[in-house]
Amino acid sequence: MRRLAAVTTTFTVLLAFTAGGTSATTWASNEQLLQPVQRPGQGIENRVDALLAKMTLEEKLQQIQLLSDAQVTDEDARNGLGSVFSLTDPVKINRLQRIAVEQSRLKIPMLFAYDTIHGYRTVFPVPLGAASSFDPAVAADDAFYGARESSAVGIKQIYSPMVDVAHDPRWGRIVEGGGEDPYLNGVMAAARVKAAQGGDYGRPGKVVTSPKHFAAYGQPEGGRDYSTTEMSEQRLRNLYLPPFKAAIDAGADTVMCSFNSLNGVPGCANRYIETDILKREWKFDGFIESDYTAVAELRACPPKEPDEGPCGHGVAADGPGAAEAALNAGTDSEMVSTTIRDNGRGLLAQGRISMRRIDDAVRRILRVKFRAGLFEHPYVDPSKAEAAQLRPDAVAAARKAAGRSMVLLKNDGGALPLDPAKKTAVIGPLGNSRHDMLGPWSGQGRDEDAVSVYEGLKAQNPRTTFAAGCEMIAKDPPDNTPADECGSDAGFPAAVETAEDADQVVLVLGETSNQSGEAASRSDIGLPGLQERLLDRIKATGKPFVVVLVNGRPLTLSTVASKAPAILEAWFPGVQGGNAVADVLLGKVNPGGKLPVSFPRTLGQIPIHYNREPTGRPCDPGVKWNSRYRDLPHCDALYPFGHGLSYTTFTISGLELSSATMPANGEIAVSVNVRNTGRRSGDEVVQLYINDPVASISQPVRRLRGFQRVTLAPGRSKKVTFKLGRQDVGFYDNRGRFVVEPGTINVYAGASSTAKLGAAFRVTSR
Repeated sequence: MRRLAAVTTTFTVLLAFTAGGTSATTWASNEQLLQPVQRPGQGIENRVDALLAKMTLEEKLQQIQLLSDAQVTDEDARNGLGSVFSLTDPVKINRLQRIAVEQSRLKIPMLFAYDTIHGYRTVFPVPLGAASSFDPAVAADDAFYGARESSAVGIKQIYSPMVDVAHDPRWGRIVEGGGEDPYLNGVMAAARVKAAQGGDYGRPGKVVTSPKHFAAYGQPEGGRDYSTTEMSEQRLRNLYLPPFKAAIDAGADTVMCSFNSLNGVPGCANRYIETDILKREWKFDGFIESDYTAVAELRACPPKEPDEGPCGHGVAADGPGAAEAALNAGTDSEMVSTTIRDNGRGLLAQGRISMRRIDDAVRRILRVKFRAGLFEHPYVDPSKAEAAQLRPDAVAAARKAAGRSMVLLKNDGGALPLDPAKKTAVIGPLGNSRHDMLGPWSGQGRDEDAVSVYEGLKAQNPRTTFAAGCEMIAKDPPDNTPADECGSDAGFPAAVETAEDADQVVLVLGETSNQSGEAASRSDIGLPGLQERLLDRIKATGKPFVVVLVNGRPLTLSTVASKAPAILEAWFPGVQGGNAVADVLLGKVNPGGKLPVSFPRTLGQIPIHYNREPTGRPCDPGVKWNSRYRDLPHCDALYPFGHGLSYTTFTISGLELSSATMPANGEIAVSVNVRNTGRRSGDEVVQLYINDPVASISQPVRRLRGFQRVTLAPGRSKKVTFKLGRQDVGFYDNRGRFVVEPGTINVYAGASSTAKLGAAFRVTSR
């Protein structure tokens, strides 16, 4: 009962602030947010069992099938199809649903799904940007409004949050997750799940979530999307699985398995992670859907049965083999490809799959449909769908979220904030792009709804002008060429003239939305094209200037940082991005975001992340015989995890422990004082890290185990307290066992992962 009470409190606080579109002044602690929820009980199970007992084999195989909007037909609905994704027209959704409910034999409603990643129509900052806020309320607002808008058109499942931990910024999909730390990812994932689902995702405005991609998809070889992943058991469990566990504990009832192979076994055919860990160890009773054609991709090439379509993993010889591998591993719903539906009867007759496993998959799917309230409320009112989109409270929340997600990387000499009375030139290929404010996976976001940086600044300072300097033309491989990505300097003279006619310059540089996201890995993560040369030309004018970055991954910025007095990381900030950038540049919003991922100095440093394992010869730029690069006189990142500046200053001091020892099953409190020592109100993110210096398996040099974003007026201070327990000081070994070992734990508190303020306590066996 104590656990249930904690969960209820979390939901109460969560819904209180999301309903109004602004963050609550009092937020449930991260520990409270991560508490598991209770799921509906036996009443639903009885209904599931009764329905399952009436189903034929063909009807069961139809329930397992998940088709796209381009594939689904009226006949599929009439035959009892299980699910459809990417259909967004409420009239068409209702029509197909009526066929399923009124014309199929058992009248089982279909589940309609969509990739609502960072907003449906009201587009919020990309998830990597939201993670930069270090504020669960930002992620929760995003999920709350995304669920409200999605459900209004008939969508009842969203393929999010993406919780893949990523240590390689070359990987394009790093933009969709929370960065390089499992704890931060987990907190943000739990906030998203609880906000999107509420206490009951069968209620209006709520949807069931599907964390993805299970598992370790975020660490592909070479940073190439869809590539293979190899890692030890302890690394998988300590770094990559915790955010999934947090999402499941928060109530997520569906999960998407991944394209990649993990230690040679593809995600959607991996019995160890799907059945042994997710379903048995974690007691997950929802269903697992495959990613797009991931089941067909289990086949060797050239493809057989059918003799077309995706293939490549080579763990199955043909379509029937792929169906057998996926279903027996634990995949319950097949997306796009139809190997299970087409071959299920034959495989069952051959004894290659069992009716028990088919029934288990169908039971899981029906369970979610009952919990989603689809049997009671299968339809939506199309006349109300449009009115649910872009409502003022959602738009206001998106603007606030964007401001809280920006990170001030550099600000020499107080270059920011800008003087709002001075004539301002916005320069750069992304400076007047509405489309690139939205970023990848922007749902049903529309360019006409977005605000560009130029438009945002001009709205607050009419003396604002614009020149692009060069163009960033959105073309995808293999059609893209270097000429498409700021490949010409023909526009530089006009940009220089515009800058010279202004008092101050805002250079908006970075990536286009299609240069980031799925299938957008990059071998070079510097500024594309001639953008740095454009910076040189603007700098040569002598006009004061600052750089605003629009991008979806860490970039190599060493030379940019050596030239620009100030750099603001805006990410892809969403539909209100231009207004939010203007709020920050002009000082109406004091930036308080922190980096959720390290920025390397050079490409060759990758992977570089704060939570690395130690070595017997740690990097020392003054010594040859250690873990260093001979051509780089640095060991650290350019901008480390947790870094972020403010227009004011803070001190963090007075670290205290509630005890010098902690029993293995006990708790210890860690407290620090944070004070605003500057002249402006502002936000500081107090971060707590630990290190286990002596363990049976080498532990990371640091691990984030707590954070709190604090707003303080000048001269004000606050005491911040964190609790550490068994889950914080323990770790998984290479046999999959969670262990808590006696010994010293070092504690560090500060404003980034390089925090120096420290103390230590001992974990005892009792």
